[in-house]
Amino acid sequence: MKKLIMSTIVALGAVATALPAWAEELSFWSWRQEDKAQYEKFIKAFEAKNPGITVKFETFEATNYNTILSTALAGGSGPDLMFARAYGGLENVANAGYLLPLDKTNVPALEKFAPAAVAAETVRSSKITYAVPFASQTMLVIYNKDLFDKNGLKEPETYDDLVKASEKLKAAGVMPFGNGTATAWQNEVMVGGIASSLMGKGFYDDLMAGKADFTDKRYVEALTKLKDITKYFPDGFIGLDYASSQQLFASGMAGMFVGGSYEIANFKKQNPKMNMGIFAMPGMKAGDQKLVAQYFDGGYAVNAKTTKKDAALKFVNFLASQEFGQMFADDLNNISAVPGVAFKDALLGEVAELNKNSIPYIMLVHFRYGEPSGSVLLQGEIQKLFGGKATPEEVGKNLTTGLAAWYAPFKK
Repeated sequence: MKKLIMSTIVALGAVATALPAWAEELSFWSWRQEDKAQYEKFIKAFEAKNPGITVKFETFEATNYNTILSTALAGGSGPDLMFARAYGGLENVANAGYLLPLDKTNVPALEKFAPAAVAAETVRSSKITYAVPFASQTMLVIYNKDLFDKNGLKEPETYDDLVKASEKLKAAGVMPFGNGTATAWQNEVMVGGIASSLMGKGFYDDLMAGKADFTDKRYVEALTKLKDITKYFPDGFIGLDYASSQQLFASGMAGMFVGGSYEIANFKKQNPKMNMGIFAMPGMKAGDQKLVAQYFDGGYAVNAKTTKKDAALKFVNFLASQEFGQMFADDLNNISAVPGVAFKDALLGEVAELNKNSIPYIMLVHFRYGEPSGSVLLQGEIQKLFGGKATPEEVGKNLTTGLAAWYAPFKK
């Protein structure tokens, strides 16, 4: 009997030695429901190298995510790890004390990220970073190469070239653009994708230096040209929602689509046979700098109250690694914020090149820190512009006046 007991103890001891010293399950929340399968694949790669740590990935509807997350965190619970918004959205959660500060001591790879990416996940007043940036998004023009080739078209070098291409597509019975703006945030996309080159980097620099506001002639003229180009949008585009406008392009009924680089993966899923190209909106003259509008689309954060801090930091360091960044780019067809990632997808490589000549996606990056939000103001004003209920000058004035409620440089 003693031999049996001793054998059992020895066997159990051997098992205990083989098992990790601790076993923990981390909860991980996201608004990216469409990416769940890929993230579960990424998690398996992490778990294989970190026995004893498991990660339960849970997704929520994007428009309700902020409320669900904030409510859980305020109640002293919430996940161990979470997708965090960027810029103003990050500050709302971080300033409440819900997130664990991240720096080179607990996530060494952060030092290698682009300063603009880290700034998106950093509180301005304290200069404390709270999340590992996960993606870069770029506003540009996506086009159907086959339709362009069929109609003898090339990527436009000037605004007039774009107009001529649009006229030629229209004459051939093809919608020049598939965009609709009934979904409010699409109005902001139109400004980023079309007006960035037209307003110019000089305007952006002056805006940030406090030398200009949205009544500036350069901004007003850019909105004027934006309004003009909507004559090549679908009939009734103001009432056309986002999903329907995507379908017009994916089905080959429209030659171009103004949108974010995130659309590339969507269109490939909807129509794998489509031959797509991308370009930055040209300026008024040949030689004008072609600009795209860029922003960083959230990050990975740790709950300040997690009881599994060491395990959570292990996972966050994995999410900051080049190994993860490469998987992210390859599997999600998106621009990873991790430095040193190679883009196997040719279009993603082109986006990365276009990003070398960019300005920030202005309202999201700089004017979502107070109320009224710059994005909400812009979306409403552009809808009025497109509907003939406001002039470009009135839009510029209303944006400046609205933001003056909290943005000091605009206060007179």
